[in-house]
Amino acid sequence: MKKQPLLILLIFFILGIFFQDQISLDKTYIFAVAGISLLVVITTFFKNYFLHRMQPCLLCVMFFGVGIILHFFNAYDNPVSVQGNHSIIFKISGKLNSNEKYRKYQSTVKIEGQYFKAIVYVPKSEKPLDFNHYYQTKAFVSKPRAPQYDFQFDYSKYLQRKNIDFQCYINDEVYAAERNDIRWNEQFSQRRLEVLHHIDKTTMSAKSKEFLKGIILADRTDIDAQTVQDFSRSGLVHFLAISGTHIVVVFGLFYFLWVKILPARCRKYAIVISLVLIWFFTAFIGFGSSVVRSSIMLSVYFIYVLLQRKSDLLHSLALSAFIILLSDTQQIFDVGFQLSYLAVLGIFWLNQPILNILPKQNSRIKKIIFNTVSISISAQLATLPLVLYYFHQFSFISIIANFFIVPFSEIIIVFSFLMTTLIAFNINFEYLNKLYGFIIDTLLNIIHWFAGFNHVFFENIPLNLTEVFSLFLIIVLLRYVVLKCNLKNFTRWMMAVVAFFILRLGFDFYEEQKSEVLVHHFSKNRILSIKKNSEACFWIEENSDKSDIIKFVINPYCAERRIKTTEIKTLPKTAEKIIYQHTTYEIK
Repeated sequence: MKKQPLLILLIFFILGIFFQDQISLDKTYIFAVAGISLLVVITTFFKNYFLHRMQPCLLCVMFFGVGIILHFFNAYDNPVSVQGNHSIIFKISGKLNSNEKYRKYQSTVKIEGQYFKAIVYVPKSEKPLDFNHYYQTKAFVSKPRAPQYDFQFDYSKYLQRKNIDFQCYINDEVYAAERNDIRWNEQFSQRRLEVLHHIDKTTMSAKSKEFLKGIILADRTDIDAQTVQDFSRSGLVHFLAISGTHIVVVFGLFYFLWVKILPARCRKYAIVISLVLIWFFTAFIGFGSSVVRSSIMLSVYFIYVLLQRKSDLLHSLALSAFIILLSDTQQIFDVGFQLSYLAVLGIFWLNQPILNILPKQNSRIKKIIFNTVSISISAQLATLPLVLYYFHQFSFISIIANFFIVPFSEIIIVFSFLMTTLIAFNINFEYLNKLYGFIIDTLLNIIHWFAGFNHVFFENIPLNLTEVFSLFLIIVLLRYVVLKCNLKNFTRWMMAVVAFFILRLGFDFYEEQKSEVLVHHFSKNRILSIKKNSEACFWIEENSDKSDIIKFVINPYCAERRIKTTEIKTLPKTAEKIIYQHTTYEIK
């Protein structure tokens, strides 16, 4: 507690959030928790030896209670109740990923005097929407349905954590009216939208345009599915999305320019101006969760530097997490939040031990190469349990891909930032467009090549929370083995590894004993599945989208139920019976 008080208090604060999310205490209990927390605060004014000794434990209890209280007030309860076809008026607050039929926008909607947030689905036949207008149309309004089974992604819960309760499918012409109440953040968003349109007008290839919009302006809404799949299978999704690396590189660019402009004695002013510009950049690209996290972490770190305090990574990490969670406790359930903080913790815990076992870094090139390797391995090891838990896939090629691609990431980010700035000011150099397009097309081809190593790509990897914590224990103990590989440390680590495999075998055996018959509803299709032991057979309707059914139904089911062998068959419309493994099933 003496060495890392902020981190320990943050852990108890987060535990309080998880407790409230699972238990959902009502107002009566919340008042009781608030009373206990207030009592802890009062005890700090008493000079008592026992209370003084108990103060660290009491503080942990208090922060646990504060987490419960804040999450209670952050819980979203929308009293609006609408359903069916309605005439709606709405304004957009964000642009989301498109699909084949619709453009999707996060919006504030008004129906008969009632306001609520919703995802508005606009047919692609309509013009793209902007922040300068109100829109009126007719739409079918519905609530997202809860998942049918426990292995499915709970989209309704995901939207609810963002205070969104409804979906609106537009089914009529959209009418627009000019707005005269645009706020400053919406003006930033509109300007960003205009820059995105300017990028679309350049002569670069479509993939290069979408890459540029994603890597600098955090807009991945129209990126093609093949590119997303390539980045996912090669383990380079973090490179496509705005992350801490991007913010650090952009900050470094600002700082470099201001150091050259200002005299040497004004280095502090260069840091302050660069931080202001970083927050201006964060506002410009729409205050995305990952961008805000990275900007806060960077700001906290350099505030330590400006105050001439010894910078402590864990203190900076804990303080930035507190700032984010105090404003919105729902952020802790964001996968990006969890992975970004785990990656930094992994670098803190494993980077130096891994560097120690690598060859001596006695030149600048060796330092860059070996630091890249150690940081990449540290971050990937730390995030591996959660990646397997949420996405159930892993590729060994990602380690090699990161080793080759990450060293060039700074050059790509700086070049992309330069291109975006020129395009934003309508400065068009055709040769620069061609050069950038050539470099990005080459990069995407290399990433596509990495993604093609199917024999080292594994999917449908089953992992539950117990196994996740067991894997984290292995990673924590790995540090001591790398630092000092003696019998004691190695034995502890091996015991953790053996415990993980015992747990895994136990869960595998438990699932193998189950047999079940399920009917899955996906879009307008029905899928019948029959599971026996570790085998499953799926019957899909004729003319159904097989690839989407595999992605959204079959793969999640196989990962959750630990299926080892699958078979997919087409179910004729006239079928009345199914025979599977000598058992007959009636179709009703």
